[in-house]
Amino acid sequence: MVNRTREDGSRRRRAALQRRVRDGTPVGILGYLGDEPVAWCSVAPRETFRPLGGVPGPDAGVWSLVCFYIPRRLRRKGLMGRMLQAAIETSRRHGATVLEAYPVEADAPSYRFMGFVPLFRAAGFKSTGRAGSRRRVMRLVLDRRGGAA
Repeated sequence: MVNRTREDGSRRRRAALQRRVRDGTPVGILGYLGDEPVAWCSVAPRETFRPLGGVPGPDAGVWSLVCFYIPRRLRRKGLMGRMLQAAIETSRRHGATVLEAYPVEADAPSYRFMGFVPLFRAAGFKSTGRAGSRRRVMRLVLDRRGGAA
């Protein structure tokens, strides 16, 4: 039996994403191995996403990093760290003053696609609270000159 509701929801989400891309709204970045796209990181202005449990306040200048995708065959090779650095640079280049993320501890049973706390901590992110029982809210204040503020 086909789940029409699920298909309709997928179709609506795909159409919404396509509209955002056509309208020039940032939705994320791709990582390549040669000419092959092999990694994805969803990073965009915070208002692009549904509320994620971050620090309340104005969205102006705040970007959110909400997920990574790296194929199983390429995991544990440092790609997530490289994608995180690219996301930081992309956010900064587009005028972000803060990058907010929602990672979990490495042993978490779910939300692993959002990244891991130690990776973000090593990149200079500071914990500002929790979003639910597993996700942390971590922020990096961006300096336009290329470093963390």
